[in-house]
Amino acid sequence: MMQWEQLLSLKKQGVTNKRLRIEEDPTRLGFEVDYDRIIFSQAFRSLQDKTQVIPLSQTSFVHTRLTHSLEVSVVGRSLGRTVGKAILEKHPQLESIHGYHFNDFGAIVAAASLAHDIGNPPFGHSGEKAIGDYFSNGRGKRFKALLSDKEYQDLVDFEGNANGFKILTQSKNGLDGGLRLTYATLGAFMKYPKESLPKKPTAHIADKKFGVFQSEVSFFEQVAQEIGLTKRGEKEDLSYNRHPLAYLVEAADDICYTIIDFEDGINLGLIEEEFALEYLIALVKHTIDTTKYHKLSDSKDRLTYLRSMAIGVLIQEAAQLFLANEEAILAGTFTGSLLDNSKYKAQINDIIKISVTNVYQSQEVIEKEIAGYKILSELLDTFTTAVENYHTSGELRHYDALILTHFDASIKQPQSVYQYVMACCSLVSRLTDGNALQIFQKINGKI
Repeated sequence: MMQWEQLLSLKKQGVTNKRLRIEEDPTRLGFEVDYDRIIFSQAFRSLQDKTQVIPLSQTSFVHTRLTHSLEVSVVGRSLGRTVGKAILEKHPQLESIHGYHFNDFGAIVAAASLAHDIGNPPFGHSGEKAIGDYFSNGRGKRFKALLSDKEYQDLVDFEGNANGFKILTQSKNGLDGGLRLTYATLGAFMKYPKESLPKKPTAHIADKKFGVFQSEVSFFEQVAQEIGLTKRGEKEDLSYNRHPLAYLVEAADDICYTIIDFEDGINLGLIEEEFALEYLIALVKHTIDTTKYHKLSDSKDRLTYLRSMAIGVLIQEAAQLFLANEEAILAGTFTGSLLDNSKYKAQINDIIKISVTNVYQSQEVIEKEIAGYKILSELLDTFTTAVENYHTSGELRHYDALILTHFDASIKQPQSVYQYVMACCSLVSRLTDGNALQIFQKINGKI
């Protein structure tokens, strides 16, 4: 059984002394510092040019990964505070002895929510698939014989969650420990606390994907043990039960992409407005103020009102589900997501189904995802070839030397095949949609 005292650890990478909540500076709490470090990071800022729904969209009101992440953090903060208040009432020693406040829960979930998409490559989830496809079906297959099974699986199932953990924790350019976030926030960030193999060993939600590359397994395990995550799976497998607050991060994301991607579809004209409003009304029918709603003559105002109501309803639902299942979550026996267990699941599924059909599978999205596949495949091939030539040949072509200027100096240090191939994936994943397109055009002779 996991313990809240450990789960709320303020420890940070590279800090040996134990940090106590009761000794924290109330004007600069560690969990709030996490939020600040993420929001000022270059990796977070790059999300302003990474797609949420439609790649390379020129429409100002369509969400990017950045605006989506900010909204998820707001929902996450509300969820964390609501849950934290009840947790402290149930476990009063957390406040009376250790000094935790309900706002701490909100700050941890908000910070982890803010970072939840920080590892996503260009062109959304199709970007992950494009990277994986290059190694499973493209020229990247040449590396298979040179890698361990787990290293190769990291590539063919390239995962934004694992890449996010890498970005948050990787020492780089003299910055030891990456952003040096608290272990509590890193734990809440890890939706899938396992390595890439075995793949989906059970139907447990924590096994749906993976959350750590082989390059970070050592520190990942250190974090998991420090915050008291309990082991799962076979003895030789690196797999843990989720940090309980990861369920709230996931719920915040689920709430936002369900409601707000749907709203984007309406604003883009991909979903008929009047038809769509009825689906939102079905979700909030028990809480809607019909008098207030009917006074709103403008359909945009009605949409804004229903969106706000829907998010509020789902926040309360997710918080109640978490608290009702707290013991099972701490024990690791809660196997699904919070909203999978929601009484609103049918309404949520109806909304998602419309978004999938009308938005995610729209002609504009499909055409740009096809272009994204081509762009990322060619960038990976160009980068891996140049780096491979550098590490395996005594001579370096002038063209390869030019390509290597996209990397930092560490790419020229002695390293394994896995390390330099992963460095190429890391570089590509950090590019924005626009950066990726620009480099692709230059490689193809367009200045």
